[in-house]
Amino acid sequence: MSDNKTIELTAHDLPLHCPQPGSNLRGLHPRVFLDVLKTGEVTCPYCSAKYVFKGEAPKGHH
Repeated sequence: MSDNKTIELTAHDLPLHCPQPGSNLRGLHPRVFLDVLKTGEVTCPYCSAKYVFKGEAPKGHH
């Protein structure tokens, strides 16, 4: 059973990387940049944290 929760992001949080600052030290893994704008959500392949983009995409991104 996973204790990961969905993390909501806005344009201010981009570029998205995991782990995020302040993450629990036990869950640390190599920093990986994730493309949350492509579908509006993305799951980290290392720790299964789920990120969901809310709001308007920054100009220049589709």
